[in-house]
Amino acid sequence: MNGRIAVISDEPGWHGARLKASLARRGWSAAFVSLSQGQLQTLPDRPLALLPGFTTRMPDGIFVRGISGGSLEQLILRLDLLHVYQSRGVLVYNPPRPIELSVDKGIASVMLAQAGLPTPPSWITADPQEAYAIAKKALSRGDWLVSKPLFGSQGEGVQLHTTIDSLTALQPAGGVYYLQRYVGTRPAKDFRLFVINGRVVAAMCRHGADWRTNVAQGGRCQIIVPDKAMISMAEQAARVLHLHYAGVDLIHDESGRLWVIEVNGIPAWKGLQSVCDIDITELLVDDFVARLPA
Repeated sequence: MNGRIAVISDEPGWHGARLKASLARRGWSAAFVSLSQGQLQTLPDRPLALLPGFTTRMPDGIFVRGISGGSLEQLILRLDLLHVYQSRGVLVYNPPRPIELSVDKGIASVMLAQAGLPTPPSWITADPQEAYAIAKKALSRGDWLVSKPLFGSQGEGVQLHTTIDSLTALQPAGGVYYLQRYVGTRPAKDFRLFVINGRVVAAMCRHGADWRTNVAQGGRCQIIVPDKAMISMAEQAARVLHLHYAGVDLIHDESGRLWVIEVNGIPAWKGLQSVCDIDITELLVDDFVARLPA
């Protein structure tokens, strides 16, 4: 074996099994590790960061497949562990700073807009009165709004507001309101483009069981060949957030205009793999191994 790779995941499942097998075919062993079990220390002649199974030797590389939730302090510690390993020369895939940028929907929206990419109008505030006033104004002019947590995935905690009466259900997540104009079509569908090393390698259309299209919420996947505009927009979005690999969500509004909805820095690919012929895991591991220090 060439060495040992830490695959960061609390629930390896399908993705973990495929990553482990793909790494093994290239001569690398993989150990599944949860960042919740890691620690930092500042002791003379001792490692600065410790993960289970890597207390005497640093991993040869770290593949971030998942980071479990927790308090703000717990999340900071988990990302700090990745920062320390990266500072010690260990490849972290995706790197911690791009993960931070993509996980935080607020700063991701700002960075996409700042780069000139079309992303739906969004408002982020901790003021309940301001959030209600923004939502009421938008709904009064006929817009629909989506409220969602700053940190979250797979459509969890997301609400659609179509009338002023629906604002009775508007609640902050962690004390913060993230509101975004709903720009989708009805019935709902959007597009997930998978970007590796700056290039779109696969894409699918997701048809929603309701207004949400997430596979975890019952969305149905259909393979597509993306057009040049979609490819360009997805690749730019991944580049703006400095991601080695990303799942970029695009959507057409009723007029046909294309928007970037979200950029996921720790994307799942089981749904996409179920409808496409290329082996996404193999492409990911190829890129990961190519980046490992000589």
